[in-house]
Amino acid sequence: MDLQQAISERHSVRSYSDKPIEGDVKEALQSFIGECRSESGLNIQLTLNEEKAFEGFMAHYGKFSGVRNYIALAGKKSNDLAEKCGYYGEKIVLQAQSLGLNTCWVAMTYSKKNATINLEKGEKICLVIAIGYGKTNGVSHKVKDRKDVMRCETTPPEWFLKGIDAALLAPTAMNQQKFTFSLNGKKVSAKAGIGFYSKIDLGIVKYHFEIGAGKENFEWA
Repeated sequence: MDLQQAISERHSVRSYSDKPIEGDVKEALQSFIGECRSESGLNIQLTLNEEKAFEGFMAHYGKFSGVRNYIALAGKKSNDLAEKCGYYGEKIVLQAQSLGLNTCWVAMTYSKKNATINLEKGEKICLVIAIGYGKTNGVSHKVKDRKDVMRCETTPPEWFLKGIDAALLAPTAMNQQKFTFSLNGKKVSAKAGIGFYSKIDLGIVKYHFEIGAGKENFEWA
């Protein structure tokens, strides 16, 4: 499965089976997380076969069930920490999709105190990603029109429109899709709107845009 297909087939899943992540899938996932950890400098941890983080009221409120595996994203406090966690977290999410796994971004509806997460001094946890074999593959979410999230003074090229389409398929907090992409020649700028976790969302949608548009076709402003 290539990344374009992973974007199309990935949906948020909150209910999981008890099938464990093991064998080649486990090894491939751990290896990819290691690559993202090295490239980003983030503290990214995969926890397997641990239920306490999703046993309490908040998980029930978030309609999660059967979550036994999760990925935590944390790092040193900085202005770009949230965006970086979104970007690299979504890289892992799409890789997981290509491995036959399901995922869901989780910001509030888990027990942080019961989660198995080791933080170093000065680090802050941004969020976690539930991961495993879903009881379903989830459903598509409603998306905005292209014109609602793009700003162009001239007719946009095809690569830009493909980037917008990929960004619109990205998961965002409460499906708000509060982001804007602007085009100036071959330079693209992306701006987060006002809303919960909008900077994390910005990292997620920028990664989707890169996949759809092709990194060779533009540069970030």
